[in-house]
Amino acid sequence: MDKIDKQKIILKKGAEATVYLAHWYGKEVVIKSRKVKKYRHPNLDDKLRKYRTIHEPQLMNEAKKVGVSTPIIFQIDIKKMSIIMEFISGKQIKHILSNLPLSKRRTLCLEIGKLIGKIHSYGIIHGDLTTSNIILDVNDRLFFIDFGLAEKQVELEARGVDLHLMKRGLQSTHNNYAQDSFRKIMEGYSIIMGESYAKVILKKIQEIERRGRYIEERKVK
Repeated sequence: MDKIDKQKIILKKGAEATVYLAHWYGKEVVIKSRKVKKYRHPNLDDKLRKYRTIHEPQLMNEAKKVGVSTPIIFQIDIKKMSIIMEFISGKQIKHILSNLPLSKRRTLCLEIGKLIGKIHSYGIIHGDLTTSNIILDVNDRLFFIDFGLAEKQVELEARGVDLHLMKRGLQSTHNNYAQDSFRKIMEGYSIIMGESYAKVILKKIQEIERRGRYIEERKVK
């Protein structure tokens, strides 16, 4: 029987899962529990939740192989569709980026770009790449979290969408520093993926942005 304290604090309620802060065998942990989706056929829902519950920890562990820090996985429970993982003591980049001095912010964004390049070079697409899903821990170590929508993919489009999400997130949350921060992220990305590839991916991001604007314009009409 799991030694999980009855008292759990909700950290995040997402479309696919609820994330709790809890204690497990006396250790502070994060529990990610995937919810039943009643709008889906029960068999399909069960299959999707089971796949993602198994797949997410696998990709988190694969990210570690290329030097990207992710929380340690302690337990996967297929019956409960839950994952128990390490709680990272630190702050989301979303909450600190705007308060950092210029040099520190640029250094941090450069490192984030390198880490994105590393997972992309290994064929991992994060799927929800925002400053909310990157934590700077108490030892100034960056952790990527929430691989719930991650997949193995090497297509230019998928990588472009990943980086477009990051750029859009910066613009909505850190608008005053978005352009400079994303430039440093892409600089770090190019160190890992190469300058020529970084130029190609920037063109893809611009294409994705144009498509987005076109769709919005069509909605207005």
